Amino acid sequence: MAATAFAAEHAYAFTDADFRFLREFVAARCGIALGEHKRQLVYGRLARRLRALGLGSFAQYCELLRREPERELDALVSAISTNVTAFFREAHHFEFLAGELLPRWLTACGGRVRLWSAGCATGEEPYTLAMVLAEALERHGAADARILATDISPQALETARRGVYRLDRLGNIDAARRRRWFLRGTGAHDGQAMVHPRLRELVTFQPLNLLEAWPMRGRFDAIFCRNVVIYFDKPTKERLFERFADQLADDGYLFLGHSESLYGKSERFRLVGRTIYRRVTA
Repeated sequence: MAATAFAAEHAYAFTDADFRFLREFVAARCGIALGEHKRQLVYGRLARRLRALGLGSFAQYCELLRREPERELDALVSAISTNVTAFFREAHHFEFLAGELLPRWLTACGGRVRLWSAGCATGEEPYTLAMVLAEALERHGAADARILATDISPQALETARRGVYRLDRLGNIDAARRRRWFLRGTGAHDGQAMVHPRLRELVTFQPLNLLEAWPMRGRFDAIFCRNVVIYFDKPTKERLFERFADQLADDGYLFLGHSESLYGKSERFRLVGRTIYRRVTA
Protein backbone atom coordinates (compact mmCIF):
# COMPACT_ATOMS: atom_id res chain seq x y z
CA MET A 1 0.00 0.00 0.00
CA ALA A 2 1.35 3.37 -0.95
CA ALA A 3 2.06 5.68 1.95
CA THR A 4 0.17 8.58 0.36
CA ALA A 5 -2.94 6.49 -0.30
CA PHE A 6 -2.93 5.14 3.23
CA ALA A 7 -2.47 8.58 4.79
CA ALA A 8 -5.28 10.06 2.72
CA GLU A 9 -7.78 7.64 4.25
CA HIS A 10 -6.73 8.17 7.88
CA ALA A 11 -6.56 10.98 10.41
CA TYR A 12 -2.82 10.50 11.02
CA ALA A 13 0.00 10.27 8.51
CA PHE A 14 1.42 6.72 8.62
CA THR A 15 4.29 6.24 6.19
CA ASP A 16 6.15 3.11 5.16
CA ALA A 17 9.10 4.34 7.24
CA ASP A 18 6.87 4.69 10.32
CA PHE A 19 5.51 1.17 9.93
CA ARG A 20 8.99 -0.26 9.31
CA PHE A 21 10.31 1.37 12.48
CA LEU A 22 7.39 0.10 14.56
CA ARG A 23 7.79 -3.44 13.19
CA GLU A 24 11.49 -3.47 14.05
CA PHE A 25 10.94 -1.91 17.48
CA VAL A 26 8.20 -4.37 18.46
CA ALA A 27 10.17 -7.35 17.14
CA ALA A 28 13.29 -6.35 19.07
CA ARG A 29 11.51 -5.51 22.32
CA CYS A 30 8.64 -8.02 22.36
CA GLY A 31 9.47 -10.71 19.79
CA ILE A 32 6.18 -10.05 18.01
CA ALA A 33 6.39 -10.32 14.23
CA LEU A 34 4.13 -7.76 12.52
CA GLY A 35 3.69 -8.67 8.86
CA GLU A 36 2.55 -6.25 6.18
CA HIS A 37 -1.00 -7.52 6.65
CA LYS A 38 -0.92 -6.10 10.19
CA ARG A 39 -0.52 -2.52 9.01
CA GLN A 40 -4.19 -1.62 9.40
CA LEU A 41 -4.31 -3.26 12.83
CA VAL A 42 -1.24 -1.32 14.00
CA TYR A 43 -2.76 1.92 12.78
CA GLY A 44 -6.07 1.26 14.51
CA ARG A 45 -4.52 0.22 17.83
CA LEU A 46 -1.99 3.05 17.99
CA ALA A 47 -4.15 5.88 16.64
CA ARG A 48 -5.91 5.87 20.00
CA ARG A 49 -2.54 6.18 21.70
CA LEU A 50 -1.59 9.15 19.50
CA ARG A 51 -4.82 10.90 20.50
CA ALA A 52 -4.14 10.25 24.19
CA LEU A 53 -0.65 11.71 23.88
CA GLY A 54 -1.77 14.68 21.80
CA LEU A 55 0.51 13.76 18.88
CA GLY A 56 -0.17 14.76 15.31
CA SER A 57 1.50 11.94 13.36
CA PHE A 58 3.05 8.52 13.62
CA ALA A 59 6.40 10.13 12.88
CA GLN A 60 6.10 12.00 16.18
CA TYR A 61 5.18 8.77 17.96
CA CYS A 62 8.18 6.96 16.48
CA GLU A 63 10.40 9.82 17.63
CA LEU A 64 9.00 9.42 21.16
CA LEU A 65 9.93 5.73 21.09
CA ARG A 66 13.44 6.55 19.93
CA ARG A 67 13.87 9.22 22.59
CA GLU A 68 12.18 7.56 25.58
CA PRO A 69 11.54 3.89 24.76
CA GLU A 70 11.05 2.73 28.35
CA ARG A 71 8.49 5.44 29.10
CA GLU A 72 6.17 4.32 26.31
CA LEU A 73 6.94 0.59 26.05
CA ASP A 74 4.23 -0.63 28.45
CA ALA A 75 1.51 1.39 26.72
CA LEU A 76 2.68 0.24 23.28
CA VAL A 77 2.66 -3.42 24.32
CA SER A 78 -0.79 -3.12 25.88
CA ALA A 79 -2.09 -1.47 22.71
CA ILE A 80 -0.86 -4.06 20.22
CA SER A 81 -1.25 -7.19 22.37
CA THR A 82 -4.24 -9.39 21.59
CA ASN A 83 -5.44 -10.75 24.93
CA VAL A 84 -8.01 -13.26 23.68
CA THR A 85 -8.55 -15.86 26.38
CA ALA A 86 -11.24 -17.74 28.30
CA PHE A 87 -11.76 -19.96 31.31
CA PHE A 88 -11.17 -23.65 30.47
CA ARG A 89 -10.10 -22.79 26.94
CA GLU A 90 -8.93 -26.03 25.28
CA ALA A 91 -10.43 -28.02 28.14
CA HIS A 92 -8.56 -31.23 27.30
CA HIS A 93 -5.39 -29.64 28.70
CA PHE A 94 -6.96 -29.21 32.12
CA GLU A 95 -8.50 -32.68 32.00
CA PHE A 96 -5.04 -34.15 31.38
CA LEU A 97 -3.57 -32.07 34.19
CA ALA A 98 -6.29 -33.09 36.65
CA GLY A 99 -6.53 -36.74 35.65
CA GLU A 100 -2.94 -37.69 34.83
CA LEU A 101 -0.41 -35.25 36.23
CA LEU A 102 -1.57 -33.72 39.49
CA PRO A 103 -2.40 -37.04 41.21
CA ARG A 104 1.10 -38.28 40.39
CA TRP A 105 2.88 -35.09 41.44
CA LEU A 106 0.90 -34.52 44.63
CA THR A 107 1.61 -38.02 45.93
CA ALA A 108 5.33 -37.97 45.14
CA CYS A 109 8.37 -35.97 46.25
CA GLY A 110 6.58 -34.25 49.11
CA GLY A 111 3.82 -32.96 46.88
CA ARG A 112 5.71 -29.94 45.58
CA VAL A 113 4.07 -28.59 42.40
CA ARG A 114 4.99 -25.52 40.38
CA LEU A 115 2.96 -24.38 37.36
CA TRP A 116 3.68 -21.44 35.07
CA SER A 117 1.13 -19.61 32.94
CA ALA A 118 3.43 -17.82 30.50
CA GLY A 119 1.38 -15.19 28.71
CA CYS A 120 -1.51 -15.20 31.18
CA ALA A 121 -3.34 -12.22 29.61
CA THR A 122 -6.24 -11.13 31.82
CA GLY A 123 -5.99 -14.11 34.17
CA GLU A 124 -8.53 -16.66 32.95
CA GLU A 125 -5.89 -19.32 32.32
CA PRO A 126 -4.09 -19.18 35.71
CA TYR A 127 -7.38 -19.03 37.59
CA THR A 128 -8.54 -22.11 35.67
CA LEU A 129 -5.30 -23.81 36.71
CA ALA A 130 -6.00 -22.71 40.28
CA MET A 131 -9.46 -24.30 40.24
CA VAL A 132 -8.06 -27.60 39.02
CA LEU A 133 -5.16 -27.42 41.48
CA ALA A 134 -7.33 -26.50 44.48
CA GLU A 135 -9.66 -29.42 43.78
CA ALA A 136 -6.71 -31.80 43.45
CA LEU A 137 -5.26 -30.54 46.74
CA GLU A 138 -8.53 -31.36 48.47
CA ARG A 139 -8.40 -34.93 47.18
CA HIS A 140 -4.72 -35.55 47.87
CA GLY A 141 -4.02 -33.42 50.93
CA ALA A 142 -1.96 -30.32 51.64
CA ALA A 143 1.08 -29.71 49.46
CA ASP A 144 3.55 -27.04 48.45
CA ALA A 145 1.76 -25.94 45.30
CA ARG A 146 1.99 -22.60 43.51
CA ILE A 147 1.16 -21.02 40.16
CA LEU A 148 3.22 -18.28 38.55
CA ALA A 149 1.36 -16.16 36.01
CA THR A 150 3.27 -13.71 33.81
CA ASP A 151 2.48 -11.39 30.95
CA ILE A 152 4.13 -8.52 29.10
CA SER A 153 1.03 -6.30 29.24
CA PRO A 154 0.63 -4.20 32.41
CA GLN A 155 -3.03 -3.54 31.66
CA ALA A 156 -3.80 -7.23 31.28
CA LEU A 157 -2.01 -7.99 34.55
CA GLU A 158 -4.01 -5.31 36.35
CA THR A 159 -7.23 -7.02 35.28
CA ALA A 160 -5.84 -10.42 36.28
CA ARG A 161 -4.86 -9.26 39.75
CA ARG A 162 -8.30 -7.78 40.34
CA GLY A 163 -9.89 -11.11 39.48
CA VAL A 164 -13.25 -9.57 38.61
CA TYR A 165 -15.07 -10.72 35.45
CA ARG A 166 -18.41 -10.21 33.77
CA LEU A 167 -20.76 -13.12 34.33
CA ASP A 168 -20.86 -13.83 30.60
CA ARG A 169 -17.11 -14.58 30.77
CA LEU A 170 -17.85 -17.59 33.00
CA GLY A 171 -19.75 -19.52 30.33
CA ASN A 172 -17.19 -22.34 30.06
CA ILE A 173 -17.32 -23.03 33.82
CA ASP A 174 -19.90 -25.53 35.04
CA ALA A 175 -22.52 -24.36 37.54
CA ALA A 176 -20.99 -26.16 40.52
CA ARG A 177 -17.62 -24.52 39.97
CA ARG A 178 -19.16 -21.10 39.43
CA ARG A 179 -20.95 -21.38 42.77
CA ARG A 180 -17.86 -22.60 44.56
CA TRP A 181 -15.06 -20.51 43.12
CA PHE A 182 -16.69 -17.16 42.37
CA LEU A 183 -18.38 -14.53 44.51
CA ARG A 184 -21.27 -12.93 42.66
CA GLY A 185 -21.47 -9.15 42.81
CA THR A 186 -24.51 -7.18 43.92
CA GLY A 187 -25.61 -3.56 43.64
CA ALA A 188 -23.02 -1.59 41.70
CA HIS A 189 -21.23 -4.88 40.93
CA ASP A 190 -24.29 -6.71 39.61
CA GLY A 191 -23.42 -8.72 36.52
CA GLN A 192 -19.87 -9.37 37.75
CA ALA A 193 -18.13 -12.07 39.76
CA MET A 194 -14.91 -12.11 41.76
CA VAL A 195 -12.50 -15.03 41.94
CA HIS A 196 -12.60 -16.77 45.32
CA PRO A 197 -9.73 -15.82 47.69
CA ARG A 198 -8.65 -19.48 47.85
CA LEU A 199 -7.77 -19.36 44.15
CA ARG A 200 -6.13 -15.96 44.38
CA GLU A 201 -3.74 -17.15 47.07
CA LEU A 202 -2.48 -19.92 44.79
CA VAL A 203 -1.45 -17.51 42.01
CA THR A 204 1.34 -14.94 41.85
CA PHE A 205 1.13 -12.43 38.99
CA GLN A 206 4.32 -10.84 37.69
CA PRO A 207 5.27 -8.79 34.61
CA LEU A 208 7.65 -10.61 32.30
CA ASN A 209 8.90 -10.19 28.75
CA LEU A 210 9.64 -13.72 27.50
CA LEU A 211 12.52 -12.39 25.38
CA GLU A 212 14.37 -10.97 28.36
CA ALA A 213 16.04 -12.58 31.41
CA TRP A 214 13.85 -14.81 33.57
CA PRO A 215 14.28 -14.31 37.33
CA MET A 216 12.86 -17.73 38.30
CA ARG A 217 15.40 -20.07 39.83
CA GLY A 218 13.38 -23.22 40.42
CA ARG A 219 12.03 -25.52 37.76
CA PHE A 220 8.41 -25.99 36.79
CA ASP A 221 6.40 -29.17 36.49
CA ALA A 222 4.28 -27.68 33.72
CA ILE A 223 4.40 -24.57 31.56
CA PHE A 224 1.31 -23.31 29.79
CA CYS A 225 2.28 -21.03 26.91
CA ARG A 226 -0.77 -21.17 24.71
CA ASN A 227 -1.57 -18.93 21.76
CA VAL A 228 1.51 -16.82 22.46
CA VAL A 229 4.27 -18.08 20.15
CA ILE A 230 2.04 -17.73 17.08
CA TYR A 231 3.14 -14.08 17.06
CA PHE A 232 6.87 -14.94 16.97
CA ASP A 233 9.11 -15.78 14.03
CA LYS A 234 10.73 -19.22 13.81
CA PRO A 235 14.16 -18.31 15.31
CA THR A 236 12.43 -16.67 18.29
CA LYS A 237 10.22 -19.72 18.78
CA GLU A 238 13.24 -22.04 18.70
CA ARG A 239 15.10 -20.01 21.32
CA LEU A 240 12.02 -19.84 23.53
CA PHE A 241 11.38 -23.58 23.38
CA GLU A 242 14.99 -24.24 24.39
CA ARG A 243 14.57 -21.96 27.38
CA PHE A 244 11.30 -23.65 28.32
CA ALA A 245 13.02 -27.04 28.23
CA ASP A 246 15.75 -25.74 30.54
CA GLN A 247 13.13 -24.33 32.91
CA LEU A 248 11.13 -27.57 33.16
CA ALA A 249 11.67 -30.41 35.61
CA ASP A 250 12.81 -33.74 34.17
CA ASP A 251 9.21 -34.94 34.24
CA GLY A 252 7.94 -31.61 32.96
CA TYR A 253 5.26 -30.79 30.41
CA LEU A 254 4.73 -27.95 27.94
CA PHE A 255 1.20 -27.03 26.83
CA LEU A 256 0.79 -25.05 23.60
CA GLY A 257 -2.21 -23.54 21.83
CA HIS A 258 -4.32 -25.48 19.36
CA SER A 259 -2.66 -23.88 16.31
CA GLU A 260 0.91 -24.19 17.63
CA SER A 261 3.43 -27.00 17.23
CA LEU A 262 6.98 -27.95 18.11
CA TYR A 263 7.43 -29.80 14.82
CA GLY A 264 10.74 -28.76 13.26
CA LYS A 265 11.48 -26.33 16.09
CA SER A 266 12.73 -28.44 19.02
CA GLU A 267 14.03 -31.95 19.65
CA ARG A 268 13.74 -31.68 23.41
CA PHE A 269 10.06 -32.59 23.68
CA ARG A 270 7.89 -35.57 22.84
CA LEU A 271 4.24 -35.18 21.84
CA VAL A 272 1.99 -37.02 24.33
CA GLY A 273 -1.42 -35.49 23.59
CA ARG A 274 -3.11 -32.73 21.64
CA THR A 275 -0.52 -29.91 21.85
CA ILE A 276 0.83 -31.48 25.05
CA TYR A 277 4.58 -32.14 25.10
CA ARG A 278 6.76 -33.94 27.63
CA ARG A 279 10.36 -32.91 28.11
CA VAL A 280 12.84 -35.48 26.80
CA THR A 281 15.45 -36.36 29.42
CA ALA A 282 17.62 -38.81 27.49
